[in-house]
Amino acid sequence: MITPKELEKLYAQGQNISALLRKELNVDHNTPEIIEISYDMQTGSYTEAMKSEAMAKHKAEYSAEIANVILSLCDPKSILEAGVGEATTLSGVIKSLNKPIKSYGFDLSWSRVAYAKEWLLSQGVTNTTLCTGDLFNMPFIDNAIDIVYTSHSIEPNGGNEEAILKELYRVTNKYLILLEPGYELSNEEIRQRMDSHGYCKNLPTIAKSLGYDVIKHQLFSSSANPLNPTALTIISKQSNTELPDNVFACPKFKTPITQINNAFFSQEALVAYPIIGDIPCLRIENGIFASKFPETVKD
Repeated sequence: MITPKELEKLYAQGQNISALLRKELNVDHNTPEIIEISYDMQTGSYTEAMKSEAMAKHKAEYSAEIANVILSLCDPKSILEAGVGEATTLSGVIKSLNKPIKSYGFDLSWSRVAYAKEWLLSQGVTNTTLCTGDLFNMPFIDNAIDIVYTSHSIEPNGGNEEAILKELYRVTNKYLILLEPGYELSNEEIRQRMDSHGYCKNLPTIAKSLGYDVIKHQLFSSSANPLNPTALTIISKQSNTELPDNVFACPKFKTPITQINNAFFSQEALVAYPIIGDIPCLRIENGIFASKFPETVKD
């Protein structure tokens, strides 16, 4: 088995970590572990890329267009980027919305969330709450956020589209906006490339099969890579549930959790989720079974 340190060296040499791990594990799809390792090793590359004038310009246009889509749908009180990465998109969306709003983001990788916190601060964005989490077990209660959106975060999870859509839809209060590979809107060459990378596909078809109201599916006006064109898919939910003050939930039971000192505690799971570097670690794997935590640890 290739060790993490060996993978780190291979990544520095330009090797495709996801492909290496798929071969090593003898699987034909990206597992959550593969995605976590490969993206964590990329940490820093996204904020570094923003030093390029061309990339910064593209990201500003991309984020502004996302904000325009959001405002064309409603006047949201809260937004969530699921799979926030280093927050280079979220920061631009918040700025472009140009209004007071509660904003949230989570990512599988702790390292990327740490870089996201630094990036947001460098951009003067201070009203965002970040945590670790995964798309299959999102650490938010039902109908918690007005607008939930993704930006190529479902992308590497080909084969798991239905499970992820169900979680995104569960947390959404008004609209779910997907900015993901436009597989159905691309030619055969591009589709073959997406298939080789294990990218997601058929999101609108799967959403409709789940009974969701897909109100738009088309190529997005802003896309960085012509070999990976971005499609815009909008799903309307309109639950109109009153938004909660505390949105975090136990990722396993989807019930509210309470912060006690340097952790969040789930009364149902009897699990403490630690806060490391001011980042709540809210993946199921992060939990520590600690039934007596509330009795022994005080605020």
